[in-house]
Amino acid sequence: VNLKECLQSAESISSSDPVFKILEDGSVYTTSVVSLSSEKKTFTILLKDIQEHIEKKIHVNLVADKEKKTRHARDTVLKRTKRRWGPIPSVMIENSLGPFPLQIQQVQSDTAQNYTIYYSASGPGIDQDPKGLFYIEKETGNIFATRAVDREEYPSFQIICFASTPDGYSPEVPLVHTIRIEDDNDNAPYFTQDVFEFCVPENSKPGVTVGQMIAEDRDEPYTLHTTLKYRIVSQDPPVTPVFGIHGDTGVISVLSPQLDRELVPKYTLLIEVRDMAGQPFGLCTTGTAVIKIEDTNDNAPSFKHMQYEARVEENRVNVEILRVTVLDHDEPGSPGSGAVFEIIRGNDDRSFEITTDRNTNEGILCVVKGLDYEISKQRTLVITVNNEAPYVLAPHSRQLAQSTSTVIVHVLDIDEGPVFKPCLLTLEVKECEEMGTLIGRYVAEDPETGNSEGICYRIAPGQCNWINIAEKTGEVRTSKILDRDVGDMRRGQCNITVLAIDRNGKTGTGTIQVIIRPGNKNYPRIAKNEYIMCRDRKPICLTAQDGDVSPFSMPFVYRVADRSLSASWKITPHNDKSAYLSPRGDIPFGKYTIPISVSDNGGKQGVSYITVNYCNCDTPSDCIDEGTDPRDLPRAGPNVSLGVWAILAMILGSLLLLLILITICGCCGSGIMHRQVTDDCANHNLIISNTEAPGEEVMDHNIIPLQNTNDQGGYGIKTGDQQTFEMVKGKGHTLESIKGAGHQTLGSVKEGGGGGGQPMMDTCRYSYSEWHNFTHPRLGEKVHLCRQDEEQKHSEDYLLSYNYEGKGSLAGSVGCCSDQHEEEALDFLDQLEPKFRTLAETCIKR
Repeated sequence: VNLKECLQSAESISSSDPVFKILEDGSVYTTSVVSLSSEKKTFTILLKDIQEHIEKKIHVNLVADKEKKTRHARDTVLKRTKRRWGPIPSVMIENSLGPFPLQIQQVQSDTAQNYTIYYSASGPGIDQDPKGLFYIEKETGNIFATRAVDREEYPSFQIICFASTPDGYSPEVPLVHTIRIEDDNDNAPYFTQDVFEFCVPENSKPGVTVGQMIAEDRDEPYTLHTTLKYRIVSQDPPVTPVFGIHGDTGVISVLSPQLDRELVPKYTLLIEVRDMAGQPFGLCTTGTAVIKIEDTNDNAPSFKHMQYEARVEENRVNVEILRVTVLDHDEPGSPGSGAVFEIIRGNDDRSFEITTDRNTNEGILCVVKGLDYEISKQRTLVITVNNEAPYVLAPHSRQLAQSTSTVIVHVLDIDEGPVFKPCLLTLEVKECEEMGTLIGRYVAEDPETGNSEGICYRIAPGQCNWINIAEKTGEVRTSKILDRDVGDMRRGQCNITVLAIDRNGKTGTGTIQVIIRPGNKNYPRIAKNEYIMCRDRKPICLTAQDGDVSPFSMPFVYRVADRSLSASWKITPHNDKSAYLSPRGDIPFGKYTIPISVSDNGGKQGVSYITVNYCNCDTPSDCIDEGTDPRDLPRAGPNVSLGVWAILAMILGSLLLLLILITICGCCGSGIMHRQVTDDCANHNLIISNTEAPGEEVMDHNIIPLQNTNDQGGYGIKTGDQQTFEMVKGKGHTLESIKGAGHQTLGSVKEGGGGGGQPMMDTCRYSYSEWHNFTHPRLGEKVHLCRQDEEQKHSEDYLLSYNYEGKGSLAGSVGCCSDQHEEEALDFLDQLEPKFRTLAETCIKR
């Protein structure tokens, strides 16, 4: 490479690849065998001018020669070649004493006369001459060393030798000559640390590893110069040796089990390391190992004194009365020396407590519950102590007994206030007790004297105002009549704080809990007093109420208070609160006032008067009391629907009314006082009529008044014995009342027709409402009886009524016909729904 063209004054020539070396004339040589893994290899030549601070780079591309020369079979014979010059590698002793210059080797060539070298040392100073360390004689080829060499600095050198003719021709390939520096044991081993620190628990068994000493040597590895041996030179304190060291590895281990921290807390070992496998002529160095003995709880704590005494005033709480000291040889502040105290005897009431002061490791005995001098003047406690860490038994030692100590506590007497016994007194009093009733006595005692003399009692302000206490005797009395339904007594109890004051003004307090027990002050009452019973005689459910609580309320006992009514009415129990009222047999319709006696569980009895309206009705809403205006009763809304039996009753009533109307008309047309009923009526033949009510004016002189002294204004038509059609016009007359008065026959009517001298009635006018009110109850009773069997149960083969029959008619109930005052006002039948049109067609003919 032409270096001059790149940089004229190149003071430093180097290569980026250490395999290639560049000389000052620009020649490029390899320092070792080169294997080209690719077709092209690149390196850079770096030129430096140190004074001018100039740098230049030359990039070199090395291309492998791919040409392959073929050799014929005849070319396999050996050929004579020129012998290459190649001396054997040289050895130089490290730190050689000379004399210098010291000849190392000679290199010669048969054709060359001039020799030069280039250094390639395997250490610092590579690529440069290490300060003129080696040189070669130009004429003879002798290689000389100019001074001693340190192997740790230059382990070996590679010198490239060049041979050339006087005219500059190089007939020989450059020779790489290696000079190895032979190691001299000039370095002593050394420890990696100034002081090694280790720890081991006390009482450790022999063979336990403590730690390892580590040393190094800078001489040539794997030689005797670096083969090290360890040994313990000395031990401080100089007692029986307790540690050993492995000569090859430097591992320190326990040699003796007599490791006691309380005797020797720390050991210092002087360790020697020597090379040359420990031979006496080897180089050596010493190091220090400090071994600390760790504490274990092998010493049980013990009390300094076997008995202590303390004094405390009675009733003092949370006060320190004593400090106890313990002895423990374990390391202070460690779990092995931390004391844990416990009271094992004499503290059954938990009046005392002992804790540990972490700073001094003392036991602090305190009173946490007040002591009573009058009960006990002295208390004896037994305390024990342990450590936080579990106890470890040392080798060759015996188990020690647990340390205990006795503490005698003297209780000092002080002047105390009165004391109530018990602190809480519970008193019970019955409700409704009179004012001033004595319910108990609550007194206090002087703890010093043991009696209650000179003690006054008061109730603290703001307490219940219905209890007071006698100032001198402590008697507790009521100040009001007790009623659980009034004021503060509703809660049923009251807590009262009572003050007791002695002669010296000392005060004590106690609590009285007064509980009001419920009384039987209320008798049971029946809430509802009026009932309606229809002809089905469905039992009436009676329910009573009682303001008292258990056990003075339910179960209730019902009975009929009137003996005369008890024969007609009976009571059937239902549950603890209710009972059923029903008639015993057939009774007349009407209103009955029945006294019902109700007794509670406490025996308190009350009488309630029940009004039962036994009405000839199907439902209670159909029953109208006498003297009640129908317009005052609630009317059914547009959604009310008629049952099947109601419709059937209306049809039968209409037919019966039609037959009676035909009979009356026939009697009135004959012009005589009385006449027989037509055969058509007797034979149950229906007479067709366009209306279901009499005309506006029915006049028949043949209708005569009945000769009866009990009925006035009555009119009737009497027929045969088997069929009787009765019509009574007058106030307060019913079919049963006529029956009770006796029926008149035709003969009697004829005989009494003119004998009475009473004027004949010239008019006979009856409205539809009068006819309906007369016939409807009788027909309803017949229908009701018709659908019952012999045991008064509903027949299974008979049509039964149902409560709900669909959406109601816009025209309202068909029963409204009974409220029509104009007999011919039947226009409402035109607005009936389809389900009632069949009924309408039956009743009228279009």
